[in-house]
Amino acid sequence: MEFYRGQRNGVAVSRRTVTTYWACLLLGIAVNGSSVVCAQDVRSPGPSNGLVVLEDFQNPDAKGFPQEWEGQRSTVTAHETYTIQQEEGLFFLSAKSASQRVYTKQIKWDPKKYPVLTWRWRIKSVPDNPEFIAAIYPSLDVDLLFIPVNTKYVWSATLPVGSVKEGGMFSSTEIVIRSGTQPVGEWIEERVNVYEDFLKIHNHEPAVRAWGISLLGGPGVEVDFGSIQAQAE
Repeated sequence: MEFYRGQRNGVAVSRRTVTTYWACLLLGIAVNGSSVVCAQDVRSPGPSNGLVVLEDFQNPDAKGFPQEWEGQRSTVTAHETYTIQQEEGLFFLSAKSASQRVYTKQIKWDPKKYPVLTWRWRIKSVPDNPEFIAAIYPSLDVDLLFIPVNTKYVWSATLPVGSVKEGGMFSSTEIVIRSGTQPVGEWIEERVNVYEDFLKIHNHEPAVRAWGISLLGGPGVEVDFGSIQAQAE
């Protein structure tokens, strides 16, 4: 299906969708003089140039929370601590003194075909002796109880890069990919091969479609998360 970028609100629609809509509308008028509601074949644009944009934080709800995301425990608290912001045309998710993860199950991609996860994050402020700065959890599968199987990539305040803490039945294996409380106010891009890490940690192939992604800001930390993408090798 061929897609083009619409001129209103940046919404992507297909020519087939437009054609279907008008066909349904005319059919409804012809049948009973009124319009009818038709199911529209609306899909997200496919990957381009070996790149899949998983989240760009350009779709906030009325409270500034990313649509189709949820709080791990409390929706109210999630809305208070995670908000989408814009700075010089750049959209990002700001986390302030977060106490829980936020996650989405709407992010789906083939981790074997697009194994490299990239994202940007930025420290805004850090308390004394922070527990950690931030973490991102790509969930590439679920277990027999439908609990997400993920890997926790951590920006640690003190642990050296490469440190690994094995997870248990209900916890994720942690991999430190960045350490320290500097720089402040600068965007940093990360790049990890989540497919290879999943094979090493779990000793089996992930699901054909990844389950989702979680984000977590550290206690007392103000940190921003930029767009999240998946890439081929």
